[in-house]
Amino acid sequence: MGDETRRYTDEVPEEFEARLRALCLALPDAYEERAWVGTRWMVRKRTFAHVLGIETEGLSHVVLTFRSAGEELEVLRHAGPPFVVLGWGRDAMGLALGAETEWDEVRELVTESYCVLAPKKLVALVARPGDVGGGASAGIG
Repeated sequence: MGDETRRYTDEVPEEFEARLRALCLALPDAYEERAWVGTRWMVRKRTFAHVLGIETEGLSHVVLTFRSAGEELEVLRHAGPPFVVLGWGRDAMGLALGAETEWDEVRELVTESYCVLAPKKLVALVARPGDVGGGASAGIG
């Protein structure tokens, strides 16, 4: 995504923003704010999810940016569309959102992104995929 013709916009369908809002704000101490463009969700002043429009070469995309780590990050880096390596930050990834988006997968990605950035005491409250019994907030999402 090193394209100089890229333009960032606030053009995000309300349906996508509403779905992301519900997923993100269900996480402990998460909050929402307007970003320089688009909307972002944060924990302790760290952005764990950001949705924005990206126009490049005459095409418009809605992209969710998030953080990942470890083996999952390596898998995502090589997955191809709809995943995109953003080219900034060692652990930043993008997911193009559209009609075919798997929202259960988005929930997992947002939850893992939150867990990459949140303090351990908050992470302990989160039910994560694969948890047996989950954290104190089992049933999030």
